[in-house]
Amino acid sequence: MEQFLQQLLNGLAVGGIYALVALGYTMVYGVLKLINFAHGDLFTVGAYLGLTLLVSCNLAGLLPPFLAVGLVFLMVALLVALVGYLLERTAYRPLRNAGRLSAVVSALGASIFFQNAIMLIYGARFYVYPDYLRPNFTVHLFGLAVPGVRLLVIAACVLLMLGLSAFIQRTRTGAAIRAVAIDPGAAQLMGINVDRVISLVFLIGPGLGGAAGLMVGIYYGQIDFTMGWSYGLKAFTAAILGGIGNIPGAMLGGLLLGVVEALAAGYIAIAWKDAIAFVVLILILIVRPTGLLGERTAEKL
Repeated sequence: MEQFLQQLLNGLAVGGIYALVALGYTMVYGVLKLINFAHGDLFTVGAYLGLTLLVSCNLAGLLPPFLAVGLVFLMVALLVALVGYLLERTAYRPLRNAGRLSAVVSALGASIFFQNAIMLIYGARFYVYPDYLRPNFTVHLFGLAVPGVRLLVIAACVLLMLGLSAFIQRTRTGAAIRAVAIDPGAAQLMGINVDRVISLVFLIGPGLGGAAGLMVGIYYGQIDFTMGWSYGLKAFTAAILGGIGNIPGAMLGGLLLGVVEALAAGYIAIAWKDAIAFVVLILILIVRPTGLLGERTAEKL
């Protein structure tokens, strides 16, 4: 039972990160019906920007570690959101009427560009986050000694997901996003600025992805320029698992995928965790081809 609870908490932490990245995929698909293949690389940009601000800009030395991480968390989210906004303006908006295939090729090109730009700027080696940035306290839950960093990652992911859900469901801007997801033409006739809504989606999704990249750096302690591919693939899988275009589905899919991976690593073998996670995905999609939360996902944004 103790091992199960440990793996469950570890899976929720990793799954929360998957969910944050998956939200970027699902929001863009909800309004544009486009898979933003560069989104995983924006996640990597967030991890490297966080390391640069904390170490190269010495924010971790000028401020207490907890305050420095909180400040950098906000800065990374804003900077990556700006990168996402510029990506939409330069790589996607000019091709909006050119067909989906052109946009997909542009997304793949943007992904290659970001990955190689990171490699050229930082090099092709692993980078390590300083150990003193990780909380060194433990919390005793149900007889378990749980690392504080794990609980903080879970709490941060949950707060961000709840905040996004409240924003989408309870604000006028959120209603505009849902309207554009359902029918962009009708939304424009109702006076909604569709271009502005799409730009907002490309601010929110990459911002959450960048914050998730910083979390990975602090949680695992090391990053590399190819990490966007693996995390992006897992997050895309989580979005499909929950129902692509569905915000609650992306959250559920990410958490479920993380828990399945953690349990597979703990009870079977760590080398098999990815394979088992994808087997579970295939089995679920056989039963529910549209994902866990259904097909008409745009209406549920």
